[in-house]
Amino acid sequence: MTDSTSTDLAAMLCSRLCHDMLSPVGALSNGLELLAMETDPEMRANVVALLEQSAAISTNKLKFFRLAFGAAGGFGDRVDVAEPRALIEALVADKNKIEINWAIETANLGKPAVKVLLNFAQIAIDALVRGGTLDVGAEIRDGNCEIVVRASGPKIAFDDTIGKALDGSLPAHELSSRTAAAHMIALLAEQTGGGLQYARTDDTLVMGAVMPEGEGLIG
Repeated sequence: MTDSTSTDLAAMLCSRLCHDMLSPVGALSNGLELLAMETDPEMRANVVALLEQSAAISTNKLKFFRLAFGAAGGFGDRVDVAEPRALIEALVADKNKIEINWAIETANLGKPAVKVLLNFAQIAIDALVRGGTLDVGAEIRDGNCEIVVRASGPKIAFDDTIGKALDGSLPAHELSSRTAAAHMIALLAEQTGGGLQYARTDDTLVMGAVMPEGEGLIG
């Protein structure tokens, strides 16, 4: 990856983060303005509850992006599976139409595998605009981490450009904040000797990855 392409990718990932943070942070700002004007105790209590909810959403999203996009702790570290599981559960906490099923057969994962798992989950959640089921699985086999994330629901929303970013066929000049995360994990898989694949129908999106159990770093 050239320096220019790396800079563009970083900028697009930042744009994605800012886009996703705008709503909960904006809600915090609006809530504080309401709190300053409101005098009714019951209404103030309602506003405080909304502020607490927005603060929790903001915190959870920042924790998610720190691990999904950033180099938190270094790329060579292993991560207890409870951490990505908690982050994914937090993402769907306010989406009562999405049910999660877990099938993770290992206690911890390498950092590159965790990044792929989290970004697969984010793509799958975005695809379930009308609700449905999110299945998340991972296991270690023959020195590799095998990851499968499946979204099942009515009228899956999946932009074909995200699929092209996942399989590496999207031209660099067509990258956007919408496809940057998929492009990032495709690069990560390639540079660690792994690979990604996906398949979709009108009501199912399945994404899979094979990631060697070793250190990886986007350079």
